[in-house]
Amino acid sequence: MISFYELVDRTMVGKYCPPSEFEMGVLVPKIEEVVSKYKIKADPKNPVPSDDDLADRVFQAAFELLRDVGLYCPDSERIVQFSEDELRDAVAEAPSAPVFGQGKDAKPLVARKTDSDSPPWCFIGAGGNAVSSEELYASLMEAYASFLPLADSITGPTLASINGRRVRTGTPLEVKAAIRATVLAREALRRGGRPGLSIMNSIATAGSDTAKIAGSQFGLKPSDVFCTCFSAELKLEYQRYNEVAFAQAVGAHVVAGCGPVYGGYCGGGEGMAVINVAYHLASIIALRGSCQLTFPIHFKYGCNTEPGLLWAYSVSTQAISRNSHFPVLNLTYVAAGPVTEMCLYEIAAGVTASVVSGASGIEFGGVAKCTHMDHCTPMEPRLASEVAHAVAGMTRKEANEIVKKLLPHYEGHLDSPPIGKKYEECWDIHRKTPNEEYVTLYKKIKKDLADLGIQT
Repeated sequence: MISFYELVDRTMVGKYCPPSEFEMGVLVPKIEEVVSKYKIKADPKNPVPSDDDLADRVFQAAFELLRDVGLYCPDSERIVQFSEDELRDAVAEAPSAPVFGQGKDAKPLVARKTDSDSPPWCFIGAGGNAVSSEELYASLMEAYASFLPLADSITGPTLASINGRRVRTGTPLEVKAAIRATVLAREALRRGGRPGLSIMNSIATAGSDTAKIAGSQFGLKPSDVFCTCFSAELKLEYQRYNEVAFAQAVGAHVVAGCGPVYGGYCGGGEGMAVINVAYHLASIIALRGSCQLTFPIHFKYGCNTEPGLLWAYSVSTQAISRNSHFPVLNLTYVAAGPVTEMCLYEIAAGVTASVVSGASGIEFGGVAKCTHMDHCTPMEPRLASEVAHAVAGMTRKEANEIVKKLLPHYEGHLDSPPIGKKYEECWDIHRKTPNEEYVTLYKKIKKDLADLGIQT
């Protein structure tokens, strides 16, 4: 694989290109070209396809896309390009079973294949959802440790205030909050009985490289992770390169994140499937990831449980699992909030599609579009982890029929989903237990899922 120094050099000497020209003159035409060339056609009526040839064509299209388009560095306004041999070497040399966590919580994240019965990795928690106070942050993290027995790693929330002050990115308060979040998270996991669990989204509170690096010095371990993300589409700023440089120096893992926008520059399902796989390749060669984390988002609905996006997510995951040993984690974002039937049905649909399509694991925590303060509880990630384990070994054809039966429970409400209740409204934040209303709803949905064939 090319060296990191060579990678940085290319951000300075690559072809100059204004931002609008990269997007509309380089990226969009190439996406349209490869979608047509490889005959990729979306089928939202079958959200979990089982066409291996289609999956392989998507991978080939993505390889050609990244080879010919490259990555864009907004800071230098230059294109970083890679040869076909460099990309093939990167795929061959990528890790396949990185180990996260410490002590009894240390565990390898192993790449899976389609229809595999191997248990998926469960990276669960808040998904970066914002909480309003330090007290709620600590309570939620402790509850994740004690209430999620299937958790292999934790995704923490974003701390929105510190000492009663609103946190703003780029200010000293962001650095203070990132440090505080790290301290609170590590102590909360210890109190919850899982001190060795890896916090795989490092410090969700940090938006800048400065805050992320500063916060990491107050309890983040090499077995934890720097979650470093591309900007849509195929853009990588110097701040993200800085995070990679630091992670390499301290021997920390990097989870390479990407959130392609369905309905944006990549177009609909066909382009989304291709660009999601292109990010997989870029995650290896540019972000030096230990694994990929992908969270495509629907431009209109702000989630990824819409049928067309589910199809794209599923087929791109199959393309990755069939053609790469580099682990991929799929993050499900749902539109509805806690204590609603819609939220739990969305979780079941998104997680089922990901696991049977060969995702190495799932991330879950993106409740109420991750846009409503304090709207996340341990109950949603618990269901996600139970469903993930329950559908391992199910075939794609079986899963497709189940997901099609789940869609009518929520797709008509994606325009105006219920936001549900806040954490403190449905949980005892001191005892870390759900209230009776949520327990009753949870049992009902689990029975409904069992009737469909998901035995949690």
